[in-house]
Formats: sequence, C-alpha cells, structure tokens
Amino acid sequence: MEILLVVLLVAAVAALVWVLATRPRAVPGAEAVPTALPPATEAELRRLHEAVQRLGQYTAQQFGEIDRSMRTQAEVTHALYGTTNSLREALAHTNARGQWGERMADDVLRLAGLLPNVNYQKHTAVSGDGRVIPDFTFFMPDQHVMFMDVKFPIDSYLASLQATTEAERTAHREAFLRAVRGHVKELARRDYAQVDARPAVDNVLMFVPNESIVGFIHEHAPQLVDEAMRERVVLCSPLTLFAFLGVIRQAFDNFRLEQTSREMLALLGQFAAQWSKYQGQVEKVKKQLDTLVNGVDELAGPRRRQLERPLQRLEALRQERHIKVDTALDTGLDTGSEAGLLA
Repeated sequence: MEILLVVLLVAAVAALVWVLATRPRAVPGAEAVPTALPPATEAELRRLHEAVQRLGQYTAQQFGEIDRSMRTQAEVTHALYGTTNSLREALAHTNARGQWGERMADDVLRLAGLLPNVNYQKHTAVSGDGRVIPDFTFFMPDQHVMFMDVKFPIDSYLASLQATTEAERTAHREAFLRAVRGHVKELARRDYAQVDARPAVDNVLMFVPNESIVGFIHEHAPQLVDEAMRERVVLCSPLTLFAFLGVIRQAFDNFRLEQTSREMLALLGQFAAQWSKYQGQVEKVKKQLDTLVNGVDELAGPRRRQLERPLQRLEALRQERHIKVDTALDTGLDTGSEAGLLA
C-alpha cells in the first residue's frame, strides 16, 4: 500500500513538472502571449495538488506508525536479549542447571500422575549407603527401585550457540560431546543399583532437560546413545521420560493387579481347604445324627414293642381275675409329687 502511494505521488509530481515545462514562455521583442491556463486544466491541477497534499499527510502518518512499530519491536528484542542473557548466565552455574533439570523433571512427573513419596523420592540416599544420593528414586514393582540423575553439562553447548566462526562452533561441539560422555561414565561409576541394598533396576536414567539438546546429540553423535546403553545409562528427554514413566506406571498397575489376583487365588485355595474340612465334619455329624435317629427309632419301635408285650399279658391276667386298679394310688402319687415339687 505504501509503495502504491509513493508511485502515485511521483506520478503526480512528474505531471506537474511536465505542465510547468510546457507552458509558453515570453520571447523578447515578441508580442505578449497569454499565459493563463484553461479553466479545466487549472481545476485538474488543483485537484492534483490537493491529492498530493493528502497523500503526503497519509504517507507521513504511515511512516510514523511504522517508526513506532519498529521502536516497539526493538524494545521487545532488547528485552528478549536481556532475558536470554540472564538465562544463559543462570545456566552457567551447576546448581542452577540442577535446579532447572529438577523442575523440568517435576513437571513431567506431575503430568505422568506420579506422586512424591508414593511413587518416587527426591534426594534420598540409597539404602545401606548414605554417601550416594541420586536425584530421584522411583519405586518399582516387586520392591524394586530405579534411579535418575537430572544434572547435565551444557556449558559447551551454550558456547557453541554463541560461536561466531565455524572453527569455534566445532571446538565447542566436540567439548560438549566429550562432557556428555564423561557424565555418562561418572553415572556408570556410581552404580546406584549395586550400592543400594534393595533390588534395583540395573539401568540409571540420565535426564536431559531440553529436546533441542537431545536432537543435537542425535545429530552430531548418534553412537553416543548406544555407548551410554552399554554403560547401563539411558538418556531421556522430557518427552521420552514421560513415555518411560507411563510404561513404568502401567507395569506397576499390572503388577498390583497380578499381586491382587495371586492373593485372591491364595484365599480361594484356603477357602477350598476349609470347605473340604467343613464337608468332612458335616458328614461326620450327619452320620452321628443318623446313628442317633436310628437309635431313637429302635427305642420307639422294636424295643417299645418288646416291653409292651409283658405288660399286655399282665393286663390280661388282671382282667381275668377281676382285679381292680386302685386309682387313689395314682392320686397319692400325684399329690406327693406336687408336694415334693413345692418343697
């Protein structure tokens, strides 16, 4: 838009110059020639002059807004540059780098749904040796643990980004890769898994708090990852750590489910054993009850009939001899019994 306005302004000025240059000029000794322009031409020139003035005002306004926008952009760039320098100076210190990596790891763990002192611990000495303190200790299934270190050397990496020549950039890159290899060997020498008295995963996680740094390593030294794996050190960025922790959590949940299933099967086994004993006891009691019922049936059946036969013969003899039954005896017995009960 601004280019079109400038072109129009130039065209208008060129037209005005052409009109002025083609006006008749007075020649000495000649008759005076009228210099007045036709009314239509004057009106057109006035409109052109007004348009040029408006165009100049609009262009000045646009250039003013562009100037203000460029000033604002310069201020934002300066502030960003200051923030970048502050961040670079902060990351130049080992403690600051450790805090930065720890904060990044905390964010990833929170997103993964892991809870401190439940799924992991921070800055806790390994069991059995208080001298070795990993940054993170993860609780794994079957009473196992896994360790992670969040400190990472990035001095040479930052220096390579600030290098102005290819030679300096190459030198800092090589120094950075040597520092990473040295850190890998240092973690391997610590050997958290062997020092800790608990059963532990042999591999230790080395947290790299930036995806760009991991990409830089894969680009310039892809074999370094394999070298670290041979040392039982696993390089993980925030994204890969999230994936690792997701797998760990899934494994933990599966282990808990398996453990619960085992406990349920054990309880079912105990129930089956007790149920067998219960059935045996029921059968035993049933046999005893059957024996008791048979005994009662024997008393109420054949035994009773055998006892009633002599009584029937005695009753027949009494009736043959016309011997009366003394009912007072029964009354006396009943009275005596009642008296005895009352006493």
